[in-house]
Amino acid sequence: MNEIKPEIAERILLLEEKFKNSGQDMGSYLDGLLYDKYLTYWDYISLDTLLSLQNPKTHFPDEEIFVTYHQITELYFKLILHEQKQIIASENLTAAFFTEKLIRLNRYVRILINSFDVMIKGMEREQFLKFRMALLPASGFQSAQFRMIEINATPLQHLIPFKERHNFSSENNIEELYENIYWKKGGIDLSTGEKTLTLKQFELRYTPRFLRIANQVKGKTLYHKYLQLPEEEKNNPILIEGLRNFDTNININWLLMHMGAAHRYLNKDNKTISATGGTNWKEYLPPSFQKNSFFPNLWSDEEFNNWGKEWVTHMFNSQKQD
Repeated sequence: MNEIKPEIAERILLLEEKFKNSGQDMGSYLDGLLYDKYLTYWDYISLDTLLSLQNPKTHFPDEEIFVTYHQITELYFKLILHEQKQIIASENLTAAFFTEKLIRLNRYVRILINSFDVMIKGMEREQFLKFRMALLPASGFQSAQFRMIEINATPLQHLIPFKERHNFSSENNIEELYENIYWKKGGIDLSTGEKTLTLKQFELRYTPRFLRIANQVKGKTLYHKYLQLPEEEKNNPILIEGLRNFDTNININWLLMHMGAAHRYLNKDNKTISATGGTNWKEYLPPSFQKNSFFPNLWSDEEFNNWGKEWVTHMFNSQKQD
């Protein structure tokens, strides 16, 4: 019998101690190792399951692009939430830890922004307008994870429509703030003033969860976490730049990408095509209308007054060149 190397023997003793302290039998775990199959890449990431989740509803080839890209987007939203939760859960938050998480957050959003040409230029308009009709009333408006990102980032009073925001503060309760949140205005039928089915479905499915999260993070959002830092940490220029970039990426650049796609596919003869699921995107998407900011204390009055305008001009000039 081969002699057991000292380093292996040492590990066996450590494992034996570990399992003894937990009340478990190490021999059973070793048997499990003997019986277990070698792990493969495709099993580890559940590749076959992952590739089976794209289920177009029509025969138009470009619908495969549409559904796949939205699923990819939701996976990146999951990564963003993963980083946000770590910041929120940190009890001894430092500027260094916060900054590292913001680097990751901005990287994820930047990847999504840079990849959005898949949506703007990667599908035939004629195909889109046909297969999109088969998907009503579903809409990207109904992305619950994106709403969770907003709730984790900033208090709800910062997410009230700009023209009404001055009427609300932290003194309002969570339920009242949530009822007046900006994105609900995007689910109102302009001709009747009633909620669209898209919004009704979304509220029915996710309102309890949104309210639960909003209550859980009350006083602990990224905005609050920044304010609670010691003064020296709070003045860290790299941290401030990361916060401002995250604000810009989510509340300006990401919205502008959607505006570009909406103008390409849904704007015809100055009329909004009904394939949007009923959202009034012309009023809902422009960042210069909403003026949403997760960290309004980090922007000057001049910057806030011009919120999104410079980026809008740049985007549409770029589109004309294309």
